[in-house]
Amino acid sequence: MFTSLASYSGLIATIWIIVGVYIAGRYYPGYRHAKQFCSELGASGSPTEKLSPIINNYPLGLLFSLFGWYLIELANVDVLVRSCGGFIILHGVTTWIAGYFPMDADPFTKSPSFSCKVHSWAGFIMLLALLIAPILIVFAPTSASTPLYFRIFSAISVIVAIYYLFTMARAVKQQTNPGVYQRLSYGVQLAWLSLFSLIVGV
Repeated sequence: MFTSLASYSGLIATIWIIVGVYIAGRYYPGYRHAKQFCSELGASGSPTEKLSPIINNYPLGLLFSLFGWYLIELANVDVLVRSCGGFIILHGVTTWIAGYFPMDADPFTKSPSFSCKVHSWAGFIMLLALLIAPILIVFAPTSASTPLYFRIFSAISVIVAIYYLFTMARAVKQQTNPGVYQRLSYGVQLAWLSLFSLIVGV
């Protein structure tokens, strides 16, 4: 039962974050998903500062870590798959850290607080970990857990995620709709995670 839960925890995490961000947004008057970052739901002084990490970061960090552990424990898989699991665990741990240390209310502040700096670094490592993980799968040998079509999908997902990261950076600079591109970039990464979870699911 536990192993089965672990194998599908990547998919569960994707569903969880969609529901969790939606619920938190409902309790944040005037919150705009297109213009605001997901992290603003847990920002210092926000109406959902306490709620958001409880329903998002902490359970999500557990689900990511659980799936990473499952990949590491798989029998007869390449070292790149196990390394991929390690990076997914890193993504989970930094999800906890980003939830514990909230960002500042103003995402464009020129003088961020210590908490915001820790949050930003945790977010950067989160992002990097979930970009490296599919890159490792691209170079893993074809097997039951890493079929050729998934390796191709992994390469495409990395390219698309990076594209939306650049569009997000441009939107941040112009202060337009960075929330849209953040969700698109992370959504691609979560789609990759979900498919991987379905492939290795027992």
